[in-house]
Amino acid sequence: MQIPTKIVDLSMALDNDTVVDPEIMRPKIQYVNQEENAEAMASFFPGMKAVDLPDGEGWAWEIVTLTTHNGTHIDAPWHYHSHDKDGNPMQTIDDLPLSWFYRPAVKFDFRHFDDGYIVQPSDIEAELKRIDYELQPLDIVLVNTRASEYYGTEEYLTRGIGMGKDATLYLTRDHGVRVTGIDAWGWDAPFALQQETYARDKDAHAVWQGHWAGIEQPYCHMEKLLNLETLPDHGFMVSCMPWKIKGASGGWIRCVAMMFD
Repeated sequence: MQIPTKIVDLSMALDNDTVVDPEIMRPKIQYVNQEENAEAMASFFPGMKAVDLPDGEGWAWEIVTLTTHNGTHIDAPWHYHSHDKDGNPMQTIDDLPLSWFYRPAVKFDFRHFDDGYIVQPSDIEAELKRIDYELQPLDIVLVNTRASEYYGTEEYLTRGIGMGKDATLYLTRDHGVRVTGIDAWGWDAPFALQQETYARDKDAHAVWQGHWAGIEQPYCHMEKLLNLETLPDHGFMVSCMPWKIKGASGGWIRCVAMMFD
């Protein structure tokens, strides 16, 4: 069995302070320490008192309130729409094959694009040529933007590019990719940067076009990744197994890249 020589954590920590979501959907973590839980632990055993426990301490735990799209997570097709273009129900996170989530990976360095730019197939083709790589079915594709440079600030929510519908379908429909990921808040351009375009064009289908590409070809993407800038262009594996939440539109992941030099 081959053991990775290097593992890179691509996930962000969940906490109460770091800004990675709009205020209405930020996680809430209540920390309950050993002293506070001593009575609760002792209550499982008739006659036991908190003072009977080692140093009067029980167990620690945390009470967490969050959505399935807080922190580093992966979207299931059900997140994008109720059915695909043929009318078939979209898959929820517990219905997806685990083989999708441990695969060879490739990184696109799109940090040179301005915030709000919509990536096109020609941009992907140019990047593949630059890194001398040919996409394979089920490759995991990671998109490195400038958004993660603003991790922990209010600007994080307004930074990054958008993977356009055509670019997404280039990966999924044309090349068999089923899992992608990005180091921004979302796969599409930040909503704040699309408001002017929507005000002009009134095209609601454009604002979430990368997600809605999943109606034509269902796929999954990871959001809120970190440390993509530390990865090579290719030649590594990614593991991003999602939590198994019945009927859910997404799940939290501890995404890591593994090198086997």
